[in-house]
Amino acid sequence: MFKIGEFSKLTQVSVRMLRYYDEVNLLKPMEVDKFTNYRLYSVEQIQTLQKILLLRDMDFPVKKIKDILNKENEEIFIKELNNKKKNLYDQIYGLKEKINKIDTAVKDINQNKFDIHSNIIIKNIPSYNMLILRKRIKTYFHESELWEELNKYINENDIEIEKDPKCITFFYDEEHKEENIDIAVGVCVNKSNQDDGNFKYIQTEEAENMASIMAYGDFSNIGKYYYDFAKWLENHNYYKIKNPTRQICHIGPFNSTNPEEYLTELQIPLIKTS
Repeated sequence: MFKIGEFSKLTQVSVRMLRYYDEVNLLKPMEVDKFTNYRLYSVEQIQTLQKILLLRDMDFPVKKIKDILNKENEEIFIKELNNKKKNLYDQIYGLKEKINKIDTAVKDINQNKFDIHSNIIIKNIPSYNMLILRKRIKTYFHESELWEELNKYINENDIEIEKDPKCITFFYDEEHKEENIDIAVGVCVNKSNQDDGNFKYIQTEEAENMASIMAYGDFSNIGKYYYDFAKWLENHNYYKIKNPTRQICHIGPFNSTNPEEYLTELQIPLIKTS
């Protein structure tokens, strides 16, 4: 058994922190000497302390750490760490997107190209026979996970898709949302089949007045094209936006390693009011 000072030196954790972990019931001493009131720790507690330090460094709150330790299950511990790793990757992706937006804004300002005057075309879009996967996702950055799930489902069930299929993302929310996004990803198929949970066969509605905008470059550029469309819509106020809006990625990470080559078609269905 080790006194708290000895245990502190062996574990490289301050006495102050060890006392704190005792107070919040994260790591109680193995024994307390009834005559001296010295806290005594065992060598077996070092492993528990290492878990506490790892979870603390991963920004788990005390209540969550306590809950994980109480379950005393290595599989649960590993699962929690993997979940945290995924969240960290999401944060990294989000930060990279913000950096890309800053770089794009600085570049556009330096080149005096903040107003891009995109070409907006109104066209007729026919009805498509599609297999879609519709779910609520955490953020827009998680759209790729739906495409992976849809592609896996298509391959595992030998679903026949069209030779040159339209691959479309549908956005159903009435307003822009930061999280809990209601979207669907879909691909044109040769024939319909029975729905399977979130995988559904649909016949899309024919759109007589679909605003089509080609957005060039990294996905962080897309906001500028919507801004340009908003200015266009203000001058054509006899049109109103109808849901769901759509996006078609013609050139993206799946067929190019250069974000400057990306080509995304924004499709916004319109209703002519007069």
